[in-house]
Parts: sequence; C-alpha cells; structure tokens
Amino acid sequence: MLRIVYMGTPDFAVPALEALAGSGHQVVLCVAKPDVPRDRGKKLQSCPVKQAAQALGIPVETPEKIRKNEEFLNKLKDLAPDLIVVAAYGKILPKAVLDVPRLGCVNIHASLLPKYRGAAPIHRAVINGDDETGISLMYMAQALDSGDVIAQRRTPVGEKTTGLLFDELASMGADLLIETLPALEEGTAGRTPQDESLATYAPMVFKEDGVIDFSKDARTVCCLVRGFCSWPTASTVYAGQVMKVHMAREAGRLSDICPGGAAPGTVVKADKTGLYVACGGDTAAALTNIQMPGKKAMDVSAWLLGNRIEIGTVLG
Repeated sequence: MLRIVYMGTPDFAVPALEALAGSGHQVVLCVAKPDVPRDRGKKLQSCPVKQAAQALGIPVETPEKIRKNEEFLNKLKDLAPDLIVVAAYGKILPKAVLDVPRLGCVNIHASLLPKYRGAAPIHRAVINGDDETGISLMYMAQALDSGDVIAQRRTPVGEKTTGLLFDELASMGADLLIETLPALEEGTAGRTPQDESLATYAPMVFKEDGVIDFSKDARTVCCLVRGFCSWPTASTVYAGQVMKVHMAREAGRLSDICPGGAAPGTVVKADKTGLYVACGGDTAAALTNIQMPGKKAMDVSAWLLGNRIEIGTVLG
C-alpha cells in the first residue's frame, strides 16, 4: 500500500482524488488552495478538491504558499509519503517538496505534452481546432510541465466543447493514474524525456479573449465559441449590449446564403436554425444559442419568438 499526498484545486482534479481514495492505497493528506470569497456576500468557499477530500474523510491542508514554507515542508516530511500526485493544483512545487516522496512527484496534465504546457491546455486545444488532445502523466520537474512523460492517452476533439473535454479528460486522467500506480510502485514506469523543440504553451484565458472576430473564417469563430464554453463564454455586441454566444456551427459558403456578399459580422439570415453571420473567407457561422444581459441562455429559435433582428444588422 502506497502512502500518497494529493494536491489539486478545481473540479478537474476531483475524479483522480476519488479514484485514489478507492484504490486500496492510503491518501494521507490532500493539499488544496485556500478558501476564497465568492458571490456578493463574499462568503468563503472551499475549492472542489477540498470539498471532495472532506467528504472522503481525508485530512486537508490549504497553505497560502508552498515555497519557503518550512512548517508545511516539515509536515510533508513527517508524513513520509511514497508518492505525491498533483492535478491542476495551480502552483509550481519547489525542489524541496519534489524531493520529499521516495517515488517522486507525478502530475496529471490535460494535454499531449510537450504541447500546451501551462494553465489552459484544454481551452487552447479547442480554440486552435486541434484534431486530438489527451492526458499526460509525468514526473514533475522544477520547470513548468517539463518533466519526463510516464504515459499518455489520446482522444479526438471533434465538435466537443471545452466543458465536455474537461469532464472527459478528468475521468481519463483518473483512469490512467490508477492503471499506472503498480508500475510506479515497482519502479518500472516508463520515462520519456520531452522534446523541448516541440514545446508550446497554453496561457490562461480571459474574458476579453472570447470576443468574436467575425473577420476570421467560420471554423475559427466556431472553435472559439466551443473553446469558451462553458467558461468564460464567447461574446459579441448587439444593439449596444453584450451578446454571449454559447453555441455556433459552420454554415457553409457566405455567397450561397447571401449572393451579394456582406461585411464580416453582418447578420445575413435569421430563422429557427440560427442567426447566420458573415465571416471571413466567404464563410458564414450560425449562432444557435445566445444570451442577452439579465436573461437566460436560449436557443435562437426560442429567442426569435420574442425578439426581432433586422437582416443587415452588424454584430461586434
């Protein structure tokens, strides 16, 4: 039986924690980010991993910092873990922590390393229209997501949204970890160095990154919409208000829908199948689920029952 310390923060990291708890090994400690104030009342709220650990009866620590924290480091040493498992913890571990477990520290990362090191690998894979993505289990090193890869699993991206891929890859990561534990315990796990020449980075996404640029082709626009679903949501401007776009699809050639052509962002057709908007490269995108300020997200077919939009209206 391995003694394991688990470190994670968001929903993505919960399935692996739950899988470890049911694996027959002992999770001696869970480390998560501190509680933060949420909503208008600013009431402190625990992160998903802390909540899951408490429900499982696993002790939890939420240090403000890891680096140069002797109290926390000594606690880890006293626990004498065989392995530290990390999934989306949100902080780079210093060498002093990496050196504590006898079997090392391993990280569950949501990309096919060395592609998309960093904070938002799932968002970037969808936004960039990648054919596939996956999970990498790797030994941790001091540089960001640079350690030797132990194992990987792949999955097609297709028309999946970031939200759907989060759930799929979280489950896939948990399965891969459990499958690999015997080899980690026996010291026979694979160890493939990453090719630094192929390394790319996936920086954090922000709301402003989700503003739709209709001068791009429809595929790029639709990938952005899927990439920002369910957070922080792609958007444009209609009638002076922010219109969130939750779903969109490619609608073919603009010249087939609007033979005279139209400037990017122009609504060229509106019916129950969507708001058809001119995009770059003689393409069009159909916005199929939208949300106006103070309203719920709704399919365009329902929105049009109570709203009218003029053909020729320019979004953005």
